[in-house]
Amino acid sequence: MSRRPNPVDPGASPLHLFGAALRRIRGDAPLTKVGKEILTDWSRIARWERGECLPHADSVRRLDEFFGADGILIALHQAMSELERLRSASPKPDQDKGEFMERRALLQLAIAGLGMGALGDVTAGEPVRRLLDLAMEAEPRSVEDWHLACLDHLHGLRTRPPAQVAADLLVDLMAVRHQIERSRPDDVTELHRVTAAFATVHANALTRLGEHGAALRWWRTARQAADASGDLELGLSVRATETGHGLYGQRDPETVLRLTESAQRMAGTQPSLGLALVVCSQAKAFAFLGRHKEAGHALNVTRDLLATDPPAVGIMPGYWQGGQLPYAESIIYAGTGDETVQSEASEVVLALTRDYQIMSTARLHSALCTVVNGGVDEGARLATAVMGDIHPEARSVMTTETARWVLRAVPREKHDRPAVGELRELLTVAPAARDA
Repeated sequence: MSRRPNPVDPGASPLHLFGAALRRIRGDAPLTKVGKEILTDWSRIARWERGECLPHADSVRRLDEFFGADGILIALHQAMSELERLRSASPKPDQDKGEFMERRALLQLAIAGLGMGALGDVTAGEPVRRLLDLAMEAEPRSVEDWHLACLDHLHGLRTRPPAQVAADLLVDLMAVRHQIERSRPDDVTELHRVTAAFATVHANALTRLGEHGAALRWWRTARQAADASGDLELGLSVRATETGHGLYGQRDPETVLRLTESAQRMAGTQPSLGLALVVCSQAKAFAFLGRHKEAGHALNVTRDLLATDPPAVGIMPGYWQGGQLPYAESIIYAGTGDETVQSEASEVVLALTRDYQIMSTARLHSALCTVVNGGVDEGARLATAVMGDIHPEARSVMTTETARWVLRAVPREKHDRPAVGELRELLTVAPAARDA
């Protein structure tokens, strides 16, 4: 049975938002039945739904349990109660007024998000709950906690849908900014490094989603935070991953080349991991442009730099040292059709990573290599199979762009092959990247 229209305007006030949420959750359940179950008069529930007053916490707990609301009503009530307390209070003598006002703003945002979740917006939920936690918490997190959060988000990037990762990261990005504003100058440097790591993973997830405009802005945030920390290696590594991701429809490859050259000037001549990663991205850009000799030279320079065993980046080291060299080898040798070395590089990549996207693109490199060597039907079928194996919620613009690279490698006179047509059709219905 369909639910009746909700006459309450959820935008009128937090009380009306709570009332609208409760009315939506109640659905077609009779008020008298609900009142009997939660031990209160039905007319009182009607007043709550009209936004006339806020129920007691015990009544909210029983409502949430009866409707199976998974804590949404409880969290919304807690946030509203705390917001009301802050509205009637003033900052303590030893409390910063800006921090006091920011807690109010965070609570208002949490209330809005929780209300949207109760009203059926699928984008609300756990991230908003964590935003509520941020508004309630008083103690700053330790450096160790922040580094652990970086590792957790990196694990999420490798194992969960990118939309979920991006939503989760926004909460911690807001939290670390909140802590930077309240911290002593001596503590801010490490928080800038944490911000750079968070923004890098966030931009990576947005790139996978094809949100290129937003991704470019977060790459800039990552660069600025890394530079503010004074950590040259982190700044170079951020620029390396930014340029590498820029090759998947985000930037023109020639622009990527210019950015890698700028980063190399910033690095100087001293061997370092950051410099090696920048040159590695340059090698991939040459490969995307079909400049295979230059790609091979840059790949050799990368090997030489890594052979010096440079120190690791101090934060989220597994991201910067996640098998970039064999991955670049897989790309470059696929473009030249060197099947033996490409296959070896691809096997190394698959052995090193748990990232579903990297595993898929490595297999697509093999498909590209097959096409370049004349196996058009076999390569096209492999690419189609790889794309078909990816769950819809885990699909990435980066895998789609790699599959398009396979399609572009097919000679014009063989575009009418059935296997090629099937791959083309699959990519035609793939989600398009968005610029903002």
